[in-house]
Amino acid sequence: MPESVQRICILGGGFGGLYTALRLNALPWSPEHPVEITLVDQRDRFLFAPLLYELVTGELQTWEIAPPYLELLENTKIRFVQQGVEAINLGDRQVTLSDPATLSSQRTLTYDHLVLAMGGETPTPNIPGVAEHAIPFRTVEDATRLQQRLQALEASQAEKVRVAVVGGGYSGVELACKLADRLGDRGRIRLVERSEEILLSSTEFNREAAQKALSERNVWIDLNTTVEAITADTLTLKYREQVDEIPVEIVLWTVGTQVLPLIAALDLPKNERQQLQVSPTLQVIDHPELFALGDLADCKDAEGQRVPTTAQSALQQADYTAWNLWAAVSGRPLLPFRYQHLGEMMALGVDNATLTGLGIQLDGVFAHVARRLTYLYRMPTLNHQIRVGLNWIEKPLRDWLST
Repeated sequence: MPESVQRICILGGGFGGLYTALRLNALPWSPEHPVEITLVDQRDRFLFAPLLYELVTGELQTWEIAPPYLELLENTKIRFVQQGVEAINLGDRQVTLSDPATLSSQRTLTYDHLVLAMGGETPTPNIPGVAEHAIPFRTVEDATRLQQRLQALEASQAEKVRVAVVGGGYSGVELACKLADRLGDRGRIRLVERSEEILLSSTEFNREAAQKALSERNVWIDLNTTVEAITADTLTLKYREQVDEIPVEIVLWTVGTQVLPLIAALDLPKNERQQLQVSPTLQVIDHPELFALGDLADCKDAEGQRVPTTAQSALQQADYTAWNLWAAVSGRPLLPFRYQHLGEMMALGVDNATLTGLGIQLDGVFAHVARRLTYLYRMPTLNHQIRVGLNWIEKPLRDWLST
């Protein structure tokens, strides 16, 4: 006799959640071990986040980097539920959902196995004006908000468009270069970093390439500098003991990631950053029915190395999470996660990037092409890869014909 249906609920449709679901769908499930796979996300579209910067310059369109879940999950056994998560009841193994549009329609999902892949959010520090005036850059909605502000400023009579990007990590550097290319001579871009250098966790090759790209685009870099306050048209900075207030039209906030309050409130083992502590099999400590991956997981792999919270890591974790769920349901041994660092890629403006890894170091146009092709290969389904790839091939021809 077949066993009762095992309900697998996946919260979060980012790299960790969506790719876990797709991998689960592709595994050889036996009729003796029937499963229900449910993917929950409050948005209707997946976001290929590393390409979000290309929306700023118009290099890519929204449909290319943010396809609808229903399109991606067509012809699969995965059920998609577009709702927010109100609560998780670990004792009853239930998830309470709410409609993100109205917050009035609630219902409950019961699970046998739960995958926590909800990512994180940009922290809003207790600095005057940050919550009201700074724009984060994590979602399509953030990119749309930035686009609207830029379009209004570009259409105005203002001689200069002054933009400050707070945070000198990958996101801040990529965003500053894209903005500089979009605004050209009219732009005045400032990159604010509280440490002694940008890209602290990156390789020397990447840092040097980024410094060169920023310099060529006349991006002003403020190191050892903190933000004291933001208003609608000013930014107050502190360098050592000197405080200056400067005029600015847009402030972008790209500093760090924090765990969602919903996850932080769960009575589960966590580290000091409120990330869930997981075993090498990606199960939450003392809770074998819970799997966690991506930004919200504190993970050490089978070799004891700490796994960085990057898209690359989440993609690799998704493969192992899906396999281990399949193994848990079908009574097979679980596999410990083994992280492979495959290198880094970073956009440094239009048609410019840097790529390091596996003994290769590239920058410029060749790195840009390699980055695009790598991300095309990593897109979630073959159908979407084909649609996007054909569009990339046809676009230069269309542009040439239109001139």
